[in-house]
Amino acid sequence: MRRWIFIGIIALLIIIIWLRFFPPRAWLNLTKQVEISPASGAALVEKYDCRNCHRIDGEGALVGPQLDGILEYKDPEIIRLWLHNPRVIKGNTPMPNFHLSDTEVEAIMAYLETLPKLKAN
Repeated sequence: MRRWIFIGIIALLIIIIWLRFFPPRAWLNLTKQVEISPASGAALVEKYDCRNCHRIDGEGALVGPQLDGILEYKDPEIIRLWLHNPRVIKGNTPMPNFHLSDTEVEAIMAYLETLPKLKAN
């Protein structure tokens, strides 16, 4: 009996580790739902500290590309794929995979649409 309890505990730990570090899309969509709106997207940008690497609306670093007006010159579908998993687009990118749900990605996209356009020099 103890052996089966031990095996059950080990199996449960493996499932928890798998869901934490390699969550499937269905799990993310179930556990990380947000309202799709620019305000939710802005909150997610703050939550995931996007300004640590990106300049957004005049604030932040320039390690990654500036996000103001990014939808003017990048295909929105590429941006969506990038947000879902950056390494699918560029294998050696320093951008981490935040394991975003579909609604989180769409909220961030809604926020990106509100950012100022790039100014011509």
